[in-house]
Amino acid sequence: MSIWNLKKISEIVEGTLIGDSGVIPKGISHNSTQIKKDECFIALRANRDGHNFIDDAIKNGASCLIVDHLFDAGVPQIIVADTTQAMHKWGQTRLEAYRPSCVFGVTGSNGKTTTKEFLSAMVGAWKTPGNFNNTIGLPLSLAFLPDNTGAAVLEMGMSTPGEIRKLTEIAPLDFGIITNIGHAHIENFSKGIKGITRAKGELIEGIRSGGSWVFPEDDLNCRWISEQSWARHTSALSIGPKSSRKILNHEPKGLLGESFVYCDSNHELKVDIQLKGQHHVMNAALAIAIAIESGFNVQQIVLGAHSIIPELGRGRVHHLAKGGYLLDESYNASPESIIATADCLRRIPGGELVAVLGSIRELGQSAEFHHQHVGAQLKQLGFEHLLCYGDYGNDFAKGFGVGSVSFPSYEELRDGLGGLCSIPIGARILVKGSRYWKCNQVVEWILSSNLTTIKTS
Repeated sequence: MSIWNLKKISEIVEGTLIGDSGVIPKGISHNSTQIKKDECFIALRANRDGHNFIDDAIKNGASCLIVDHLFDAGVPQIIVADTTQAMHKWGQTRLEAYRPSCVFGVTGSNGKTTTKEFLSAMVGAWKTPGNFNNTIGLPLSLAFLPDNTGAAVLEMGMSTPGEIRKLTEIAPLDFGIITNIGHAHIENFSKGIKGITRAKGELIEGIRSGGSWVFPEDDLNCRWISEQSWARHTSALSIGPKSSRKILNHEPKGLLGESFVYCDSNHELKVDIQLKGQHHVMNAALAIAIAIESGFNVQQIVLGAHSIIPELGRGRVHHLAKGGYLLDESYNASPESIIATADCLRRIPGGELVAVLGSIRELGQSAEFHHQHVGAQLKQLGFEHLLCYGDYGNDFAKGFGVGSVSFPSYEELRDGLGGLCSIPIGARILVKGSRYWKCNQVVEWILSSNLTTIKTS
């Protein structure tokens, strides 16, 4: 792979280079604790000022710096007016220099990462790693885009208006997917769901003229986007019963995943996926539709769909030694995603249904309503017990009614009467919540307790 030296990078970011221009960084990081040997440390002014951590970055192996003023650091450094803008310019220029033949963008209120994984496997693409889907993570990822990339799948997230527009300025798209539009981050939008819809629509505006995008037919907010004048430079493709693209013969396979037929005017594809739940069927179908639309081989597409396995925190099922299952959805949560994953778990035969939930963040003035609604929906789905914690645990419990217990914190959930120790042997357990509440701790406690895992799928 062709990697740029500091002379080239300084020209791209319009900075002043101090030190050895021939140094070639092996990567880039804005985190002084996670930086690897010989990577470039870029000191961003975000929640914390990265310039305060330069000594740590160098101790941990940074070979060079991008900063907004000169440091007595003992390593080469590029001095720029704005380190964030420099990072954006580096990523943008790298993509321009080595642009793949197909660049896909994926957004949605939930399901983004899973759909990105499906699509990248189907088309053999380079993809943004992990959750590097914001105005920091995306350009950092693109800064070392391989020079021989045939296709790229970019996850694009947002929590405020304008973020996706900025991402598509850095990385203009050929094709797009919107998985759904829900209430995640709604407190940051004065116009509520309409504001979220408009912000998600920024991805469609960022698709090059003549490109295509796909969405679930029954998502009225996505359909609204498809009808707007600013989206008419693209072709909007829907998946659903009234569309030419359909999901037929869906058959849940329990712990083995899901089986369905993807059908359009030219194809009828039998598809098996290892992820569990109807929501993943739609995620896979969206990826299939845009992969076919962009001209990829259908056999490769079907094989790619089956190759994806659940990641930690994103739908991994643990078989418990004394019976029962743990569905680990601890990575993050929205009202819609909790209900979808709960519906998935109830379809796996087994013991009592138990949900352990951390509160949902960024729901604004509607937070109490949404938490109560989720609690009520879990009861309707047949859950016998709900253990919840965090700011809105009481609202989860209020909606659920009898069988629920709320705790202020994880520690009280772990140690308190009626908490984690009360989960019955053989239960089917869902663990989910916003990242702030670190629900992975719940998963770790269950797996290290007397419910020790013996198998994972």
